[in-house]
Amino acid sequence: MDTRDAVSAFLRSRRDKITPEQAGLPTYGQRRVPGLRRGEVAALAGVSVEYYTRLERGNLKGVSDSVLDALAHALRLDDTERMYLYDLARAAGPAPGARARQRTVRPTVRPSVARIVEGMPELPAYVMNNRLDTLAANPLGRALYSEMFADPTCGANVARFAFLNPAARRFYTDWERMARFAVGALRVEAGKSPYDRELSNLIGELSTRSDTFRVMWGSHDVHVFRESTKRLNHPLVGDLELDQETMSLPDESGLSVVVYSAPPETAAEDHLKLLASWSATTGLVN
Repeated sequence: MDTRDAVSAFLRSRRDKITPEQAGLPTYGQRRVPGLRRGEVAALAGVSVEYYTRLERGNLKGVSDSVLDALAHALRLDDTERMYLYDLARAAGPAPGARARQRTVRPTVRPSVARIVEGMPELPAYVMNNRLDTLAANPLGRALYSEMFADPTCGANVARFAFLNPAARRFYTDWERMARFAVGALRVEAGKSPYDRELSNLIGELSTRSDTFRVMWGSHDVHVFRESTKRLNHPLVGDLELDQETMSLPDESGLSVVVYSAPPETAAEDHLKLLASWSATTGLVN
C-alpha cells in the first residue's frame, strides 16, 4: 500500500464528510466543496493552512501525537478512525529494510486455542487472522459457512467469499453492511501492515475481480470487528439471527476467535441445533 496516497485520500474523505454546521462554523455564500475547506480543518486543529496542506498531501512523517489528536478531533474521527490515523503515521516513519518488506507473518493456531474452539460443539466458532482468513473452525462453524469452505477459490477467506462467490449475497441477509465491514477491516490492517505482501495481493485481487470491492475500498472507511448481530440465510436451515462475538487473542499473532450464538428459546436456536445434527451426521471436520 502506498502510505502517502492512503493518508491523502483518508484525510480528504473525512474532511468531505463534515459540514461547517456540524463543525460549528459559519457559512457564507455558495461553497464549492462538499465538506470543510482545508483552512477550516487547519483552524479547528490549531495548525497553519500550509502545515495541514502538507499533511493532506500524505506527509505524516514526524507528526507529533498532539497534532494527530487535534486532527482527529477536528475531523471528528471515531476510535477506529483515530487508530487508523495513528497507524498511518507510524507507517510514515523510517522505511523498513528489504527483508522486513518481504516478510509475511503467518501465525499458527495454538493447540490450546484449537481445543477451546473444538470445546464449543453447540456454537459455531472459528479462528480468523487480520486478513480475514479462517485458519481453524469447529464442525458447526464449518457447517454454518459450508458454502465458503466448499469453494476452493475462496481459500477460506471471508472477503473473497463475500465479493467473489454469488452465494454470499443470499447467505448474508445484510450483505452490503457485511461487505463494508469486511472492506473496513482490511483497510485497518493495511494501515497497520503496509508491507504485508499477502494482504496487498488479496486487496489487489479483490480490486481486480470485483467492481463493488473497488468502489468500497475507495471510500477509505475503516472498521474493527467486535460484537454484532448477524442475519444469515443458510441453504439448509434457512434464516438465522445470531449474536457474534469477536475476541482478539492476547498476543502478537493478530488472531481472533469468532463465536456465534442464538438467544434461548428462539427459532435461531432451533435452527442451530438442526445444523449441528446435520454436521454430526455428515461428519464435517476441520
